[in-house]
Amino acid sequence: MGLSRREKRILLDVAHSAVSRAFRGDVSPPETDGLPPTLLEKGASFVTLTKGGRLRGCIGSVEAYRPLVLDVHYNALAAAFRDPRFPPLSVEEWPHTTLEVSVLSEPEVLHYRDFGDLLEKVKPGMGLILEHPHGRATFLPQVWEKIPDPVRFLSELAYKAGLPPSVYEDPKTTLKHYGVEKFTYEDLRD
Repeated sequence: MGLSRREKRILLDVAHSAVSRAFRGDVSPPETDGLPPTLLEKGASFVTLTKGGRLRGCIGSVEAYRPLVLDVHYNALAAAFRDPRFPPLSVEEWPHTTLEVSVLSEPEVLHYRDFGDLLEKVKPGMGLILEHPHGRATFLPQVWEKIPDPVRFLSELAYKAGLPPSVYEDPKTTLKHYGVEKFTYEDLRD
């Protein structure tokens, strides 16, 4: 990670353009000629839309499998129009919607012995991915702002995956942690 100000601006512009052009029926990916090489490397991102301080859509990738610039483009479209928790974003809402891009670091397995050990290792600001044969979910580090208690954070993550909180004691459970570099247009103002 460690994107430059220019690279962050490009990613925000790509996400904004993806949504704006989709209202006109154009969902084609952005041109990649002349972009900084960092943005053409495989990367994982989330695009979060908020309106009036409330979540309006959030979709992303936890594993890098396509160029970062394309990941941001497609996740912006998905956050605006395909988040199953919300109706598709309307053209009337768009001017009142804030766009945030989060670029994820490579997830690493979080090894722990039992739930008590896990509670000592899980820290606010850590993004988590819960994987189990019967469900998978992630919480971006930003979720700690709304759920600062580690026990509740882990319980809510399990519920999001459709699993009981006891899943952390199941040997088939894998937990991974990651960091993010998040930014909005507001963050880039001088």
